[in-house]
Amino acid sequence: MDASVPQGLIARQFPAWASLPIRPVARSGWDNHTFHLGTDLLIRLPSGAEYAAQVAKEQHWLPQLAPALPVAIPEPIAQGEADASFPYDWSVYRWLPGAALADASKVPAQLPAQLATFLTALQGIDSTGGPGYGEHNHQRGGPLAFYAAQAEQAIAHLSEQSDTRWATSAMAAALASRNSPPDCWLHGDIAPGNLLIGDTGLCGVIDFGLLAVGDPACDYAIAWTTFDTAQRATFRDALAVDKATWHRARGWALWKALIVHAGLANGPPQAAADAVTTLAAIREETEG
Repeated sequence: MDASVPQGLIARQFPAWASLPIRPVARSGWDNHTFHLGTDLLIRLPSGAEYAAQVAKEQHWLPQLAPALPVAIPEPIAQGEADASFPYDWSVYRWLPGAALADASKVPAQLPAQLATFLTALQGIDSTGGPGYGEHNHQRGGPLAFYAAQAEQAIAHLSEQSDTRWATSAMAAALASRNSPPDCWLHGDIAPGNLLIGDTGLCGVIDFGLLAVGDPACDYAIAWTTFDTAQRATFRDALAVDKATWHRARGWALWKALIVHAGLANGPPQAAADAVTTLAAIREETEG
């Protein structure tokens, strides 16, 4: 999408901002087309019908969550409406400073503990009336069994090239575990592109499109996708999660890495390399 679409939407619906320059952000996700609006604002437009419901959800819930969190999260400023040029509602947010962890040369030493603190705070917020997991957030927070068939298919595909008994064992452990703590708030997409870092480590968490109330284990998958062995241990200790939850978390990381590596899911060019790294980390842990 080029800038002409958001330029037209802003001109028609928010003329007070019509003179502000609009340009694409350096890093945009899959769910939204994202543009700078001047220097302090951000426009996010859903990239498809399956992401359109995220707009109202973020507009409603993010202002309620923000006061209880230790770092900044997106602040909705305005909600735009669908019109003849664009078929979905859309949002204007305040721009958050910080660099994406995905663009950093290394993980800051303090980040695993800081992220654990953020997630613990998020989970502690009253979730009464919050949206349950479902199609709107790709079942994040629900049972990993939703994706068991995909994982099995990927393992079968990869077994033609290498020994996958470790993957079968790890996935079986994840599927056998059950969520014993009460359901709570979860972000749904804790990934390097959604974590902002500054001089003191974690300074912001963005993209709450998969926000829901459910099992938070999916938010811990970053332990294998991004952290090394020592960082993973720090993260787990700071979270104080039980063995069953850790198995489910590892299962979420394993499922995604398996389907990417087996070619069953699309992703950016870096995703394939990241999947290999994740699989190696999980294999080392399960066989160690």
